[in-house]
Amino acid sequence: MKPLLEVESLHVSYSARTGEVCPALAGVNFSLNPGEILGVLGESGSGKSTLASSLLRLLPANGKVEKGSVHFEGKNLLEASAHDLRKIRGGRVGLIFQEPTSSLHPTLQVGRQVSDVLAAHENLDRLALQQKTSNLLASVFPADADRISRSYPHELSGGQRQRVLIAQATACSPSLIIADEPTASLDPTTQQEIVQLFRALRQNLGLAMILITHNPALLAGLADRILVLYAGRVAEIGPTSRVLSSPQHPYTAALLRCLPSHLADDGAPRKPRLNIIPGDAPDLSLQGTGCRFEPRCTERMEVCILNEPAPVVSGELHEVSCFKFAG
Repeated sequence: MKPLLEVESLHVSYSARTGEVCPALAGVNFSLNPGEILGVLGESGSGKSTLASSLLRLLPANGKVEKGSVHFEGKNLLEASAHDLRKIRGGRVGLIFQEPTSSLHPTLQVGRQVSDVLAAHENLDRLALQQKTSNLLASVFPADADRISRSYPHELSGGQRQRVLIAQATACSPSLIIADEPTASLDPTTQQEIVQLFRALRQNLGLAMILITHNPALLAGLADRILVLYAGRVAEIGPTSRVLSSPQHPYTAALLRCLPSHLADDGAPRKPRLNIIPGDAPDLSLQGTGCRFEPRCTERMEVCILNEPAPVVSGELHEVSCFKFAG
């Protein structure tokens, strides 16, 4: 199967006002097949949002892709014209951001905001535009789509606003959705409702998805594969079931140990005790040698101090960047 998206050797940096250059992504490689869901997992500052923004050249003014390629449907987006990018963004690729409040216009009814996306990419008359907008909102609000359509963003809950963003992202039948922490600001119940909606959209529309999150629990049963980022580098990538049940990189294992355990061994409810990863994430503005996770790693070796590990195959479709698996 030919990949829908291929990212090769992607390097991204940010420039400070002082002129200092800080690398944010360093040599990120991965591919995505049609209809596949890839979870991107990591702590804050690991480069997840930078990855999402760089794929469609939506980096802030001080961000720059230093080198690499992003091929989507055979076209290198890093070399695409502004005209082509406008057609791809929102057309072939849908975007869902973390905070819907800042993504929706406060003084426009949400039905108008969904129809504006359609009008920007499709040549529809007024009646067809209204009908398609109604159908889109009904797909994410089965019970009260008409009321939602007439509402303003401040009249909706956080979960409802996020569903509006999903309607916008899927409006033009894209082949790929990029969702950057789409459930981060939602309560656990609403998070699961959004995850169920993603499952339904995948089944009904057959779209591929990059789902960015800091919560591994959201990816179980949803993502096909997981890519783990640490300090702008790919620590591990592999099938979801294998990464979650048998993590190979010490960072991935440490992340999973931070998940709360709600039940004691005897099954009785107890107050969860949260683990933490000791130490701090590295300062990427400081040029260093060796593995970026080494100062926080309980399994570090002398070679980790001096050299950066290269990706090695740890199992079927599973790669890990760690000297524990070096030949």
